[in-house]
Amino acid sequence: MNAKRIALHKSYDPNPIEDKWYQRWLELGLFYADVDLSRKPFCIVIPPPNVTGSLHMGHALNNTLQDVVCRYKRMCGYNVLWLPGTDHAGIATQNVVERSLAKEGLSRQEVGREAFIKMVWEWKERYGSRIISQLKRLGASCDWRRERFTMDEGLSKAVRAVFVRLYEKGLIYKGKYIINWCPRCQTALSDLEVEYKPELGKLYFVSYPFLDNDGAVIVATTRPETILGDVAVAVHPKDERYRAMIGRHVRVPLTGRIVPIIEDDMVDPDFGTGCVKITPAHDPNDFEVGLRHGLEPISVIDSRGVMNGSAGSYTGLDRYEARQRAIKELEDAGLLVKVEDYEHSVGHCYRCHTAIEPFLSEQWFVRIKPLAEPAMKVVKEGQIEWIPEQWVNTYYQWLDNVRDWCISRQLWWGHRIPAWTCGDCGHMTVSMEDPSSCDKCGSANIKQDEDVLDTWFSSALWPFSTLGWPDDTAELRYFYPTSLLVTGFDIIFFWVARMIMMGLEFMDDVPFRQVYVHALVRDEEGQKMSKSKGNVIDPLDVIAEYGADALRFTLCSLTVQGRDIFLSAQRIETYRFFLNKLWNACRLALINLGDYEGDGVSSALASSALRLHDRWILSKINQTIKEVTNFLEGYFFGEASRLLYDFTWGELCDWYLEMAKPALRGDEGEERRTASLETLLCVFRRLLLLLHPFVPFVTEELWHAFAFEGQSIETVPWPQDMPVLDDPKAAEDIALLQESIRAIRNLRAQSRLTPQKKAPRACFSFVPEARCVVEENADLISLLASVEEIRFVEEKPHRSLTAVLPQGNIYLEVGEMIDVDAEIGRLEKLLAETCKEMERSERKLADESFLSKAPEEVVEKEKARLHEAASQKEWIERNLASLKS
Repeated sequence: MNAKRIALHKSYDPNPIEDKWYQRWLELGLFYADVDLSRKPFCIVIPPPNVTGSLHMGHALNNTLQDVVCRYKRMCGYNVLWLPGTDHAGIATQNVVERSLAKEGLSRQEVGREAFIKMVWEWKERYGSRIISQLKRLGASCDWRRERFTMDEGLSKAVRAVFVRLYEKGLIYKGKYIINWCPRCQTALSDLEVEYKPELGKLYFVSYPFLDNDGAVIVATTRPETILGDVAVAVHPKDERYRAMIGRHVRVPLTGRIVPIIEDDMVDPDFGTGCVKITPAHDPNDFEVGLRHGLEPISVIDSRGVMNGSAGSYTGLDRYEARQRAIKELEDAGLLVKVEDYEHSVGHCYRCHTAIEPFLSEQWFVRIKPLAEPAMKVVKEGQIEWIPEQWVNTYYQWLDNVRDWCISRQLWWGHRIPAWTCGDCGHMTVSMEDPSSCDKCGSANIKQDEDVLDTWFSSALWPFSTLGWPDDTAELRYFYPTSLLVTGFDIIFFWVARMIMMGLEFMDDVPFRQVYVHALVRDEEGQKMSKSKGNVIDPLDVIAEYGADALRFTLCSLTVQGRDIFLSAQRIETYRFFLNKLWNACRLALINLGDYEGDGVSSALASSALRLHDRWILSKINQTIKEVTNFLEGYFFGEASRLLYDFTWGELCDWYLEMAKPALRGDEGEERRTASLETLLCVFRRLLLLLHPFVPFVTEELWHAFAFEGQSIETVPWPQDMPVLDDPKAAEDIALLQESIRAIRNLRAQSRLTPQKKAPRACFSFVPEARCVVEENADLISLLASVEEIRFVEEKPHRSLTAVLPQGNIYLEVGEMIDVDAEIGRLEKLLAETCKEMERSERKLADESFLSKAPEEVVEKEKARLHEAASQKEWIERNLASLKS
């Protein structure tokens, strides 16, 4: 004991505790991680949240799990670096500043690029640390000295180096391709930046006449306005309906353009009529078909979502206006065969919610296939472990179908593409340093590309750029590859796979050894949380009301690998009650400990005064250490936290502390009191250490209240199991006592005895070995079952209730405490009702119509009802017989 124990307040209040201890941890530098070759490193790089972001429940789960691992690994002796940082979030951040400018009646074009970028940096300095502050409130134990930003000087250098090297290897190129385009934000979007929403639209069936006027093919489309850009009609090669038509030509409605009927595997024969219009400039699948068949794309919609000069008389119309005009003209020409309602998924910009436009434009691309092949190989070879393993199939599926990555964005905020085009000779210069002239002809008439890089390009370098690459730093050599990545399944394609590719390309090693993929946090009904549904639970509100520890423990307890979390305020409140229970248990222990000095280990083990329940709880905490350690090593957060919950609330509070009260009061003598105090010290010290990674604030407070060693519980080693504490016989004997006590409590409840009223006797008719255990601990049974006396009998006493256990029978004498005749009458009435209930269930379950038509869960519920009624009938009959005899 390194200081005087501190009395705890009667009630647990997390707010002053959490603020106090987080600042103390920072002052002590407990989260610092410097290169130390004498220690084994463990490194996690934080999935960088958007600099515009605010903590949501997904962040809370992700960062809680990371923090649990980091605190656990520190206690296990690792040199833990949890490296924090934020992402510059190109579109999101630019939109925030543009909206601010719009309030002043200005646009970014009016203020100019240089002034606008300066404004964004000013916004970032003012508001960009918000989410970092919120992570600190959650208890995130990052080394904040090492905080990085995807636009800081070091990371910008890394981004440029990667771009230049990939370009020089021919893995970055500029070309035309179909991309997701936001007509409002005027930029390309990654697939992750597109939100798909179900919409009830229309499916238009349009006639395309054959060139010789001998009939027509019927094509179904949701976008009649794109007919203006059609260059072919396609059918599936194996579709017998249209095999004879392949090679013939049709006239495109609205334009009269003559186009061929072609065959392609892309066509879904079950969609519409099985004939599909091909518009390569306005559909990604059609674009691929166009490449395979040498079809020229015709673009008819511009970047603003307006029909362009190639749209003929439609030029200048908005895309939706053009749709209505096209429908009318098709109808007037007799070419609109029919219209059907059709629900389909429509992509929208994740920021402004405008419907995206598949848009053919010149963009910068990364040639992915050469990078994807080694990324596939290292996972198949087991160099990266996926937890749960099921997600590796999602990873493989994406790499099997990978397409070149569009990395250019039409924004001003971001890493500007380091490519300069010569106005005289047209040569492109790509360089680490800004060139002053063309490196081919020497002309100074050069202009830098206006676009910036996709945000995912810089975040793909995160595991090594944050450690100093491209410089050869000590941190990079020591902490890379990182140990673990904790992430959501929705960015396996966009981030995890790309980090693996870039790590292999530039570090010649994987970026992390393990990937833990957590699930979604949904509401209590399993719905995805969204503001529109009004079912969002704000983690900051939860922390304000219940404390960060309660939120953390709730999220951990509900985490099961591969299964989504269903969260509600009620569940959070449940774990807040748990922390209150822990607080009160510690308070009880501290009141009894007073100024007692002991080490809680050697004295307890050496004591001959330990009773059965002392040996049992010591064995139980030892077993808990082993199981929690194994769970954490396998990232089974839910199993570990639920085990600690059950131990604390069940074994420790409900059983051991109640059994220990007489000894702690001194009723069993000083030697027994000392043995109990030593047991308390041993158990609570280990329990607080086990709980610390999950609930760091309250365990730190309680650790100091007990005056255990060290400046912080964080610096104390993780508890090791001690084989000498294992006592299987104690566990077996306590289980017998618990079963006996529960049986007597149930009999009391069935007789409706009040808790304050002690029963005169509980009589046992047990086998000899079990009788010895009961005899030695009869005082504990009397205490916890509220009976005056424990007796051993051969025959059932008169007018007593019976409980049947595997070791024998227990009889609770109630004749002196209740009106036996009235109780018999009550039980007979209850028996009649129970028999009727059983008959109803039996009739239902014998009815073949019910069994065949009712849902499986309804049938199972009826079977459970019958089983419960049968069990109730059995104990009613048993107790009626006992009371009558």
